[in-house]
Amino acid sequence: MSLRAITLAFVLLASPVRAEFDAGQTAAQAAEMLEQAGFALLEAQGARDRVEALTQTVRAYEEGLLALREGIRQAALRERTILMAFDAERDRLSRLLGVLQSIEAAPAPVVLMHPEGPLGTARAGMILSEVTPAVASQARALRAQLEELAALRAVQDMALRDLSDALERAQDARTQLSQAIAERRMLPENFLSDDVAMTQLVDSVDSLDTLSALLAQSPPAASPELPDFITARGALPLPVLGTQLRAFGEADAAGVARPGLVYATRAGALVTAPWPASVRYAGPLLDYGNVIILEPEAGYLLVLAGLDTVYVNTGVVIPAAGPLGLMPGGAESDTEELIVATLQGSGAALSETLYMELRENGVPVDPAEWFIGGGRN
Repeated sequence: MSLRAITLAFVLLASPVRAEFDAGQTAAQAAEMLEQAGFALLEAQGARDRVEALTQTVRAYEEGLLALREGIRQAALRERTILMAFDAERDRLSRLLGVLQSIEAAPAPVVLMHPEGPLGTARAGMILSEVTPAVASQARALRAQLEELAALRAVQDMALRDLSDALERAQDARTQLSQAIAERRMLPENFLSDDVAMTQLVDSVDSLDTLSALLAQSPPAASPELPDFITARGALPLPVLGTQLRAFGEADAAGVARPGLVYATRAGALVTAPWPASVRYAGPLLDYGNVIILEPEAGYLLVLAGLDTVYVNTGVVIPAAGPLGLMPGGAESDTEELIVATLQGSGAALSETLYMELRENGVPVDPAEWFIGGGRN
């Protein structure tokens, strides 16, 4: 390899792939969020309303875990980028280092001698003077990347330890929430429900559409006073932390299109009420899993399908952000499996799906127009 070739190699290597690195900051912020959630869990023990306190604590843990996983994911992706850059330049760097070592090992008088005489020696000296800054620059770049790689691995090790601990505390918070709800037997009923009539109604329907339509036609015996739902348009929080899989009317892999949104969630994710509402139905329905139908205002029905654990009963009034239930999948107890899923990507562990539908006067409307961020999270 000639000196000119060496110079060209350093020019090509002078600008390594370098993305903004914020994985450490993300992980640190997540750790702080989880620490605050831990304090909230301790305070919930003596809270006047333990259900409300524990609900907020569970959601705080979920948000902290989401941020922590994102920090781990960023660190893993950046580490992979650096290692791929090293692999791509491995042969070139090996040849380059070999030439440099040969030059360094040669005696100084031999290096200065050139077959073309003094003019060739002068030219070689000029090329070497050009190569030297490039060598130093590339050495600094490689050192910086190696230091970043070490920092990334330290971030991942610390974050994975935090993840393992936080998963256990989050599950403890979910368990305490379930116990608190069982002890309180949920909220006072604002109107009575006819369990026999509801059972007969559910047994007679053949689809979620049919049940929603029948409920829309039969208002509750006594309507509770609730805030004006129309004022919440575009400002409703999502009932669960997750990622939107399908939009309103979008067909699934089987070509079936439904008039609602589908969200991918983590196992055991908490589902909450986005607005104060009366519970028109809560329980299993056909193959939809557990279904909860909320009435935030006369003429509106919010349908949530796919839950596992249900905290509410038909006929109760649930406040905004009140706990409705948990998604299937149980506790996130397999820490190793979750860590692997986290490293594979942000959506690798989103194993459950929640279906959400909004009906106005019996007609399905796009829920994305009612929720913050257009329905995406």
